[in-house]
Amino acid sequence: MDPVTTSLAELHDRLSSLADGEVADYIPQLASADPRTFGLALVSMSGNRYHAGDTDDLFSIQSVSKPFVYALAVSELGPAAVARRVGAEPSGEAFNAISLEQGTGRPANPMVNAGAIVTTSLVPAADASDRFERIRACLSAFAGRSLDVDEDVYRSEAASGDRNRALAYLMRGAGSLAGDVDETVRTYFRQCSIRVGVADLAVMAATLANGGVNPVTGDRVIAEPVAVRALAVMATCGMYDSAGEWLLRVGLPAKSGVSGGLIACSPARFGIAVHSPPLDRAGNPVRGVVALTELSERFALHLMHQPGRHIATVTEVTTALDHPSYRARTPAQRAVLDREGHRVVIIRAQGALEFTETEHLLHALRQSEPSPPGWIVLDLDRVTRIALGSATMLGAVLADLVAAGHEIAIAAREPLLDPIGDGPAPWTAFVSRDEAVAWGEDRLLATTTEPTG
Repeated sequence: MDPVTTSLAELHDRLSSLADGEVADYIPQLASADPRTFGLALVSMSGNRYHAGDTDDLFSIQSVSKPFVYALAVSELGPAAVARRVGAEPSGEAFNAISLEQGTGRPANPMVNAGAIVTTSLVPAADASDRFERIRACLSAFAGRSLDVDEDVYRSEAASGDRNRALAYLMRGAGSLAGDVDETVRTYFRQCSIRVGVADLAVMAATLANGGVNPVTGDRVIAEPVAVRALAVMATCGMYDSAGEWLLRVGLPAKSGVSGGLIACSPARFGIAVHSPPLDRAGNPVRGVVALTELSERFALHLMHQPGRHIATVTEVTTALDHPSYRARTPAQRAVLDREGHRVVIIRAQGALEFTETEHLLHALRQSEPSPPGWIVLDLDRVTRIALGSATMLGAVLADLVAAGHEIAIAAREPLLDPIGDGPAPWTAFVSRDEAVAWGEDRLLATTTEPTG
């Protein structure tokens, strides 16, 4: 058994006997859930799946749907348009509380019921049926399979959902909810009644953690900036009136639902889900909260945790004087390169370039910059990824070096940097380091005259 499955199985076996909490009964159909049900699932960024416990049971998604529908609305309308109708501040109140902004009627955030109802209403559609189908299709894309509705839960929710109807009428009166109240609430009830398994939720969480790309199907579901917004709102508001305590102790964006579902996202690492119907006073699954708290502590998953040692980003700084290309040279050319080869600087980097790693690389570039004109070969063959912000930083510095009179070559088997702006890239690309160094030598030779006398 692999270490991930072993950890999940150990938590399942040890926490199964935890009997705290109560199964939700304000939606009558949910009251029939077996309180002993307990399943955990995890999906990595490579699409690998791990699970333990009761992972075959299906249940209604309930409030775990909220961040995904919020992401759909932001994708369709843009963040500014959504923010005009729904805030992003923690309410500090229960999930079904009346948390409306004075003067605007705007609900506090999209993770409480009031905000989720507005978010659902914002999804562009021809009619209520089309709106729900768009929501169902979106959640299905996150899960990587076609999802359906638990009609029994829907009927039970519709028959007992007067508080949500009241919230909707209040917001309609305040101006934050547009459209027909009954149609909007029915669509919201059907959204919450979509049927999932804990394995589905893990894939959905992993898709958010993967910047909007489903790691199982490989399909992009939402843009990366939209995923960032959804994760941010989950981090601050996803666990209702215990969101602050959750962020302190677990430190991962998360969202719970009254059917016992709970997801958490470790960005660029994995998505995890738990299903266990007994809830605490805040409406979060008791076993799920304990399990993810322990996992966060065991594997140092807290977002604020110092990640520990990094491998060296810059592995070599040298010149063509010490490491020339293999290209054949005439004796006269070799004499020039022996005298001036230090003006062709070679820097090799490795690994993923996030802010810290890129800062190390940029420092090395500045420290080894030759007197202009010079030729700088950036060997990125062992770089696995460049983060968007890091690519911008690196591209700007390379453009500055070119403006200072240098020429730049980048050696990489796959393109890692895009040009800044509309113009051509201020560097020359090569698939191998030796070709790039030979280019630098050729440019040096073309601008250097061997003295006579």
